[in-house]
Amino acid sequence: MTDFNSLRYGFIGLGLIGGSIARAIRRYWPDSYICAYNPSKDSLKEAAESGIINEGRSFEDTAPGHLFPGDLFDECDIIFLCAPVKDNAANLLEIRPHLKPGAILTDIGSTKRDIHEHVAAAGLQRYFVGGHPMTGSERTRFRNSSAALLENAYYILSPEENADPRIADTMKAFVEGIHAIPLVVPCRFHDYAVAGISHLPHVIAASLVNLVRESDNDSQIMKQIAAGGFKDITRIASSSPEMWQQICLTNKDNIVSLLDDYMDLLEKARDSIASGDRDRLYSLFGDARDYRDSFTETGSGAHNRLHIIHVDIEDHPASLAEVVTLLAVNAISIKNIAITHNREYQEGVLRVEFYTDAARQAAAEILSQRNYVIHLS
Repeated sequence: MTDFNSLRYGFIGLGLIGGSIARAIRRYWPDSYICAYNPSKDSLKEAAESGIINEGRSFEDTAPGHLFPGDLFDECDIIFLCAPVKDNAANLLEIRPHLKPGAILTDIGSTKRDIHEHVAAAGLQRYFVGGHPMTGSERTRFRNSSAALLENAYYILSPEENADPRIADTMKAFVEGIHAIPLVVPCRFHDYAVAGISHLPHVIAASLVNLVRESDNDSQIMKQIAAGGFKDITRIASSSPEMWQQICLTNKDNIVSLLDDYMDLLEKARDSIASGDRDRLYSLFGDARDYRDSFTETGSGAHNRLHIIHVDIEDHPASLAEVVTLLAVNAISIKNIAITHNREYQEGVLRVEFYTDAARQAAAEILSQRNYVIHLS
C-alpha cells in the first residue's frame, strides 16, 4: 500500500485541473510535499500563500535554453503534465533527465493518443500512465480550482502497454484517494469516446452560439432572451478557445468522423421537420429523451455532476439575500447562483448550484422548512 502522505508531487503547469489535483492532495495527504512550475508567478504566489504548494518556480527562474527548471522535479514520485496539449511533447524531453527510478509521469489531457505517441518517441513508456480527469469548468486558472471539482468524477487512466503494472495500480489508488473514480481505458478508444461525449458537444455549442450571434437583429433580442434551455446546452461554449483549438487538432480524425455522423442525423431531422413527418419527429425527441433519462440509472459517479435546485422567490433584493443568508448560517457552500429570466424551460426563478449532492439536499430541506417552493433538478 502506497503511503501517499509521504510522497513528493510535481506539477508542470498549475491551472484549473492541476490546481484542483494539488488542492486534493493537500486535503487528503496534508504532510506531502508539492512543488510546481507555472509560467507566471501569480498562481504560484496564491498557491503558496494558501498552503497548497511547498515550492514554486516560474519562467523567470528558468535557465536560458530550457522550458522550465527541471531540477525542481529531481526527487518527485509523481509528476503531472498540466501544460496545454501542444506543449507536452517538448515538456517530455525536458523532464526526461530528471525522472528518478520508480517515478510516475502522468498527464491530464483530454486526448490520449497524441501524448502516448510522444511518450513512446521519448522512450518514457516505463514511467508513463495517461490521465484524464473528467471534470472541469468554464472558468480557468488556479484561483478557480477546487478539490471538490474531482469528487465523484470519473478519472480515466490509460496505461502504457510496456509500463510496470504497479504504476497503474498506484495511480488507481491515488485517484480513489482524492475521492475520484478511476476508469482504465485504452488510449485509442478513449479519444473516440470523448470525441462523442465531450469534444463534439463543444463544437456544437460554439456553433449554436455563433448561429445566434449571426442571426440576431440590431436590437439583439435573441441575445436578451437567450436563457433556459439555450444557456444550458451552450454553457460549455464559454471554455478556453486555446484549449479547445488544441483538442480539435489532436483528435481531429475522431471528431470529424462523429461530426459527419451528426450532420447526417441533422439532415434527417431537417427532412422530418420540412415534410411534417409526425412519427419521425416523435421518435427523434422520444428516443433521445428515453436514452438521456437512462443516464441517471447507470454508473455511480460523474453522471450527476451538477447539484442544482430551483427556488421560487419574490422579485425583490430581500428574497435573494434571505436565501443566501439561510444557506450561509447553516454552513452550506454555494458554487453558483443565478436569476432565471426566462422560465420557458425550467421551474424556479432562482438557480442555485452546490458542490455536492449532500449540500443540495440539505439546502432543499432548509429552504422548504421556510416555505420556499423548491424544484429539484
